[in-house]
Amino acid sequence: MTPTELAPRFFIAVAVILLFCRLVAWLLGKVGQPAVVSEMLAGVLLGPSLLGLLWPGAQATLFSAPLLPILYVVGQVGLVLFMFQAGYAFTSHKVTKLAGTAGAVSLAGVTAPLLLGVLLVLGMAGFVPIRAEGTSLGVSAAFVGVALAITAFPMLARIITERGHAGTRHGSLALASGAIDDMVAWIMLAVVLAFASGEAGPAFVTAGGAILFGLVLWLGGRRATGAVMRLPSESARLLGTVALLFLVAWYTDEIGLYAVFGAFAVGVVMPRTERTDKVVDTLTPIASTVFLPLFFTYSGLRTEFALLGNPAVLGFAAACVAVAILGKFGACWAAARLRGEPNKVALRVGALMNARGLMQLIALNVGLEAGIVNPSLFTVLVLVALITTLMTTPLLSWIERREARVIVSTPALVPTGTP
Repeated sequence: MTPTELAPRFFIAVAVILLFCRLVAWLLGKVGQPAVVSEMLAGVLLGPSLLGLLWPGAQATLFSAPLLPILYVVGQVGLVLFMFQAGYAFTSHKVTKLAGTAGAVSLAGVTAPLLLGVLLVLGMAGFVPIRAEGTSLGVSAAFVGVALAITAFPMLARIITERGHAGTRHGSLALASGAIDDMVAWIMLAVVLAFASGEAGPAFVTAGGAILFGLVLWLGGRRATGAVMRLPSESARLLGTVALLFLVAWYTDEIGLYAVFGAFAVGVVMPRTERTDKVVDTLTPIASTVFLPLFFTYSGLRTEFALLGNPAVLGFAAACVAVAILGKFGACWAAARLRGEPNKVALRVGALMNARGLMQLIALNVGLEAGIVNPSLFTVLVLVALITTLMTTPLLSWIERREARVIVSTPALVPTGTP
């Protein structure tokens, strides 16, 4: 298919995606789900799991195979711009004594689901068709463990912002823990991919490249972003910011750490000025409204829930969901409590860290392209991502109602001698 033929197909596909995402967001908004969850679900519904099942001709025409790489690339633009905004917002969270607790929560939130996921695959691999052809059992088990250890950091950031938790103790702690969590998980994913390919080089490139990137940011990040914000015109500042973002995104993609982390890091080191505020306010609505839904649709188009008709696959999916929740929510809650956080903070941190949606979808696409994930495993882990992300908002609401009932039921202290 020529570029001239692809262009009109791209325009109609994007129009359908954006309008359908808005419809699903409106419907789920009535039950308190944030827009980011709606976009994730809408992407799955536009794929073979619903549209392809009910109207396969329309699904094949709207989202033909040559169009998928274009949707992916344009979706990356949305991810990069959104994560830049999330990093910039992160610097406004002034919470003391955060590093130690964030490290402990992140360590627990990576280790527990990783081990549980590996054990689950080792125990059930003989009964469930989840191994891709030519992939060893160890690689499959490690990949599932890493996938379950991931936190959907961009989704977490967006849920925190949309629910008004930005700047709170639990919101800032979850953001910090999620950032560490996903960086570690992506390095582990690079190790898994290296074992799968039989080459150790990619893992060393990722680890070494991440250290180098951190040092460059530490030594010169503020000066570089400050120079961009001192450019004379608003258009020059906007252009300079986008160019810097894409350059850093290119680098972090090349080292295997993924573009969103580079974009987030640029946001963190940006100077907090009115000029920066204006640049962020210009970029964010376009990214969230136009570009970001395209990535969710791209992942949804590769998900086939019909594969869950196999009882063994369905049983494995249920076990994965249970392990994912226990390993992430339970472990992060326990770690926060052990670090002395109040139960109300620990519960919220566990609920937020349990969301996996976006980053797990990214990891699944990487695994699928690398040939270590088959369609059954892809569908199972997409289901895990959907359930753990969909449950975040209701779980936070339940925690809030629970605390409100405790406050109401606690009797007021009456001074001695008062009638």
